[in-house]
Amino acid sequence: MSRFSFAAPWTRHFDWLLLAAVLTLSLVGLTSIYSVDLSRGEGLNFFSTQTLALVIALAGLLVAGALHITWYESGARFLYLGAIILLAGVLIFGETIRGTTGWFRLGTFSFQPAELSKAAVVIFLAWRIERQGRQFGRLQFVAATGTLALIPCLLILAQPDLGSAAVLAGIWFGLMLVVGTRRRYILGLAAAILFALAAGWLFLFQDYQKERLLTFIDPGRDPLGAGYNVQQSLIAVGAGQFFGRGLGFGSQSQLHFLPEAQTDFIISVIGEELGFVGLLIILGLYVVIIYRLIRIAAGCRTDFAAYTVLGTALLFFIQLTVNAGAALGLLPVTGVTLPFVSYGGSSLIINFGLVGIAESAARSSPALAE
Repeated sequence: MSRFSFAAPWTRHFDWLLLAAVLTLSLVGLTSIYSVDLSRGEGLNFFSTQTLALVIALAGLLVAGALHITWYESGARFLYLGAIILLAGVLIFGETIRGTTGWFRLGTFSFQPAELSKAAVVIFLAWRIERQGRQFGRLQFVAATGTLALIPCLLILAQPDLGSAAVLAGIWFGLMLVVGTRRRYILGLAAAILFALAAGWLFLFQDYQKERLLTFIDPGRDPLGAGYNVQQSLIAVGAGQFFGRGLGFGSQSQLHFLPEAQTDFIISVIGEELGFVGLLIILGLYVVIIYRLIRIAAGCRTDFAAYTVLGTALLFFIQLTVNAGAALGLLPVTGVTLPFVSYGGSSLIINFGLVGIAESAARSSPALAE
């Protein structure tokens, strides 16, 4: 069988529990976006766009899952190069939204290359790890992979998009830990990150990004300015109590006290309208997704497949941690969306595509057959 062909039957060894968890999480997000749309009184624009994106994303997942895993290994370098070209191109031809030049506008639709770069870095680093032959103790390996991850990070910082750049750095750092990089290199990486943060503070970070970090350190610094979003988010989560106020009855989101309710603070909407129970359901679904991905990775026959799936799990975990942490005032607000839940077609389609690749890895691993 050609590695570029569809495997038959393509449902063999398919992880239906993973697919069910992803779909359920997306439907919860779609319901919350519908609630936010109700408060706007301008039609269901967010809801209809996200619904279309979900249909496209599901179709993409099924196609991605039907292709053999070696197809992605062969295309890893081209995907990475394409992502770099798009990141460079968006700085010149992209549309600026809220101070960030990170979107290509195609009629009524927009595309965010930073989301594609997350998948590209996961797949390309997995390809590079496969080529290393499990000799991960060399400084050259750490330096080479670090440079490959740094290039898209710098292009994303130039937009500027601190959150997406931090996610890419986190994926690389997490994979270095997983492969067993030597401890002294880990300490060196930590020192380099601190140096990069200091340099970014002096030369790269915009004033509003600095203000977000300062407000995180001192939440009472600017309660009506930089700290306003987090304050309203905490009020929303607290107001939901155990069972929530009900769909469409959250005062913070319905009365527009909560900015960016459909993206950065969608988890606050869920907390207010569905309560602590709703948040537990969301967390439980993420636990299922990450557990199933780790299980798939453990049964993979090749390093490329295993580290692609582990990188995907890392991506979802990092974005969940950063988004939820920001909404609860535990981390700075960086604009990172909640996977499968927040509004955004680019993010939804890319994340579904990565799950499809994980399904491809599961189907290619006899050890996972049950």
